[in-house]
Amino acid sequence: MLPSMNKLLEIYRRLYCAFGPQYWWPGEAPFEVAIGAVLTQNTNWGNVEKAIENLKREKALSAKRIHEMRTGRLASLIKPAGYFNIKAKRLKAFIDFLINEYNGSMERMKNEEMQTLRVKLLKIHGIGPETADSILLYALKKPVFVIDAYTKRVLSRHKIMGHEENYEKFQVLFHTALKKDIRLFNEYHALFVRLGKTHCKTKPICGGCPLEGI
Repeated sequence: MLPSMNKLLEIYRRLYCAFGPQYWWPGEAPFEVAIGAVLTQNTNWGNVEKAIENLKREKALSAKRIHEMRTGRLASLIKPAGYFNIKAKRLKAFIDFLINEYNGSMERMKNEEMQTLRVKLLKIHGIGPETADSILLYALKKPVFVIDAYTKRVLSRHKIMGHEENYEKFQVLFHTALKKDIRLFNEYHALFVRLGKTHCKTKPICGGCPLEGI
């Protein structure tokens, strides 16, 4: 077993023992999860929930309704998520892709081979690696590890990888050291988020951290 694998498994074990299952990602259906992945850029989940509730209230949480809706109207509905004019354009771009490539069906999208789909997602306006991988893992149940600011912060502070390394290098670390298990990737990423919000903040609270001593 590789040293990095030992360390990553130990981190996972400690976090899971400390926090338990996180039941992430919130969302009633794959489409809602995908919309949430776009909206959550540069904001917290509470704001995303308010934006999604607005869409539900208007019965607009569907590919067809968002596709037909004017960008300005969409922006007003998702305003709680912040950067609403930018995010409205990004949502429109994602919806156009979903309709043009898969006739608006998340199930058809799910049937696409993962790497092929990932390349396509990354070509959509406003969708970067973290958003694309969140859609792949959480909405479409594909075995890809999502790297975010919390993940980078935790691993760099524990001398596993330098914070300046790019997204792909962090992701390769997990894909090489761990078996490609959807539930493991899902839970592990969610636990990093939990740790980042409770202990591994910008100004860390190291006392009582589950990873003390690693």
